[in-house]
Amino acid sequence: MARLRIKDILKTPAAEQSITVKGWVRTFRNNSFIALNDGSTNNNLQVVVDFNTTDESILKRITTGAAISATGILVPSLGKGQTVELKATQVEILGDSDAEKYPLQPKKHSLEFLREIAHLRFRTNTFGAVFRVRNTLAFAIHQFFNEKGFVYIHTPIITSSDAEGAGEMFRVTNFDIANPPKDENGNVDYKQDFFGKSTNLTVSGQLEGELAAMAFSDIYTFGPTFRAENSNTARHLAEFWMIEPEMAFCNLKDNMDLAEEMLQYVIKTALEKNREDIEFLSARLEEEEKQKPQNERSEMNLLNKLQFCLDNQFERITYTQAIDILRESNHNKKKKFQYLVDKWGVDLQSEHERYLVEKHFKKPVILTDYPKEIKSFYMRQNEDGKTVAAMDILFPGIGEIVGGSQREERLDKLEARMTEIGIPHHELDWYLDTRRFGACEHAGFGLGFERLIMFVTGMGNVRDVIPFPRTPNNCEF
Repeated sequence: MARLRIKDILKTPAAEQSITVKGWVRTFRNNSFIALNDGSTNNNLQVVVDFNTTDESILKRITTGAAISATGILVPSLGKGQTVELKATQVEILGDSDAEKYPLQPKKHSLEFLREIAHLRFRTNTFGAVFRVRNTLAFAIHQFFNEKGFVYIHTPIITSSDAEGAGEMFRVTNFDIANPPKDENGNVDYKQDFFGKSTNLTVSGQLEGELAAMAFSDIYTFGPTFRAENSNTARHLAEFWMIEPEMAFCNLKDNMDLAEEMLQYVIKTALEKNREDIEFLSARLEEEEKQKPQNERSEMNLLNKLQFCLDNQFERITYTQAIDILRESNHNKKKKFQYLVDKWGVDLQSEHERYLVEKHFKKPVILTDYPKEIKSFYMRQNEDGKTVAAMDILFPGIGEIVGGSQREERLDKLEARMTEIGIPHHELDWYLDTRRFGACEHAGFGLGFERLIMFVTGMGNVRDVIPFPRTPNNCEF
């Protein structure tokens, strides 16, 4: 008999039909009641076994964590919390679990402890909910761009370019690192390396994405990126996933419109497809917030925060307007910001971004036209000579969630900016070709996928929204 998923069974009326279910035991009470879960939902199916007719050797093996198959009749439940239960006629042990050694006992575990056993944390309610939401968001992103006719491009993971100019990259080499070959000047001779040059793991697929946009008009990438920042914080990962669309014949306004539409689309999809999971995570977050001082608690619960982003058009203001608002705010005057806003040109911190969203406008905000000194070389220079056509989208509770810009399509301006900040032209000659042959205005943005998942699930640590986090001094599994 084909296995039915517990999520579907719990929606099925009890019609005295015989079914088979398979899953993992959460608890087994009174030698009769199994709480069974198969990962399709946080809700367990109660399986009732008759201990008088079930072999005692089977009963002893029904332990927390064990995998079992149960066949029986779906009947109305007399217990609280479920409408149906399975009256088992046959129970088979598929995989034993030593109850004394199994780390996930039927009790509350801290997120810190669960990170230490990340290979098992999928089996908990919290992480079951988080990773089902992650799955829905990933599918929704592909669906959104596919419906709009975008071409999905796989950009390289191993690359010789540094898109951000940051220099914090993981080196890729097949040299003996203790004894690499040297040139006549005593430097490492990368001409003898596997690729014949110095290579690293990608920090962004944007530059390669621009090449594709100059042929297909609208493309997007969705893949892993890597940063070798030694940042051991709740917001940083060494390996994470990025969504990066690039659009030809597109200006900054078009770029903002698309990003706003995409964010609202994927949040709406998650609320529709994973309502139960998000309600569970919202309740979990409310319990967690009770441990915080009143002034540190969120003004909105998770469900309200997500709805807030769907119900409000995003406020659009320039960086200069934002600086004026922040500088004149009581928060700044009373020195409640950790980083005081005292002059034009400072890089905004998360506390400033959240103030604009949560206190001042009380809606998501898109900031535009940043000083060129704090932004990347490829952003289009505005006529004022001081700012670039950049945009960041700010969300409640998290600050920046999207960063993008109109790209500099004018060859002379782009080359001058590269010279100004010391980027050798020959290293990006292939990129400059897109400005030599059929250049046009174009734009794009980047969305850190884990940052989006943190927002939609309410999780406070980025290590809890990716299955196997890679961070300084940690590369398990």
